[in-house]
Amino acid sequence: MKIVIAPDSFKGSASAKQVAEAIASGWRRIFPGALCELVPMADGGEGTMEALVDATGGVTKTIRVQDPLGRTIEASFGVLGDGKTAVVEMAEASGLPLLAPSERNPLLTTTFGTGQLIRAALEEGIERLLIGLGGSATVDAGAGLVSAMGAKLLAKNGQEVGPGGGSLGSLAKIELGELPKLLGKVEVLAACDVDNPLTGPQGAAAVFGPQKGATPQMVAQLDRNLAHWAQIVARDLRIEVDHLPGAGAAGGLGACLVAFLGAKLVPGIEMVMSSSGLEEKLKNCDLVITGEGKLDGQSARGKTPMGVAQLAAKHKIPVLAIGGSIAEDASLLYNEGIGAMLSIAPGPISLSEAIEEGPKLLEETGERAARIFALAGWKD
Repeated sequence: MKIVIAPDSFKGSASAKQVAEAIASGWRRIFPGALCELVPMADGGEGTMEALVDATGGVTKTIRVQDPLGRTIEASFGVLGDGKTAVVEMAEASGLPLLAPSERNPLLTTTFGTGQLIRAALEEGIERLLIGLGGSATVDAGAGLVSAMGAKLLAKNGQEVGPGGGSLGSLAKIELGELPKLLGKVEVLAACDVDNPLTGPQGAAAVFGPQKGATPQMVAQLDRNLAHWAQIVARDLRIEVDHLPGAGAAGGLGACLVAFLGAKLVPGIEMVMSSSGLEEKLKNCDLVITGEGKLDGQSARGKTPMGVAQLAAKHKIPVLAIGGSIAEDASLLYNEGIGAMLSIAPGPISLSEAIEEGPKLLEETGERAARIFALAGWKD
């Protein structure tokens, strides 16, 4: 018997690797001879770096970078098991959780630290770069990022524009500087699960700015500045990004990565499944187990369970999903290839208890699942 266990993390309780290990431990209580292939997953947001490093036997490297307000912190990037692929989560250096609520101001916050992480990753001699865009504290269109990588964003007086989205309005000229040489021929993929344009009512400032601390007045200023930035990019780099689907992701970082790094914006789960080699590991597989902390209608909109289930369905492999909780609209997942769902909750239980006891409950659920399959006639 071969089963592939490919879950996302259970936020606040267990990493994707820990979830997979717990489920496998429970399954082996009933089928001790089963081959359990553990493939930690993520959907391109928080936990993507950790999941891919774990899934491929890679390493994590920590360096000192700037946080969104220019303070020195430690942040990490991953080099996958092939030694040729690096993964960067922009939230590591430029994420909203790095700031106190009173510090959130997208007129000032910068992606410079993410650029430092990417620069360090490129200096490892990689051939492929994966970037997760979730959790941004910024609306600077990646201006800080490219500055950290050697480009110069200049005002009319020849000085570099200041950090943050509030300074983009003074941009007069872009010089790529050493950025092309640093980037070389590296392939860049960015996990992007939104189709928001850069500007306008559905753009980076209007939709995502308020959660990053922007007042209505700030939103209006940021939107004008992003439009100005796009005009200068179109003139100097000869690429139109304003209305590109996904350009507004991570405060305009989607547009920046396409314009300056030649990135391809891809759904997060697709990037992770491809980079982890999940499809190859499905060969000769009898069952796939996936899951995440909450199975609901959102899970059927590009989250890990849906992506894994669709890939397994392509190979006609049955799929079981395990969740911390299962909402009524989780039934949408049955249309995506998931055959059954199990909750880790043994009965009425508080969220805090479920989080604290997560690994234990996951192991018990793994055993319960195995007992069900044994009852159906499955043998070791």
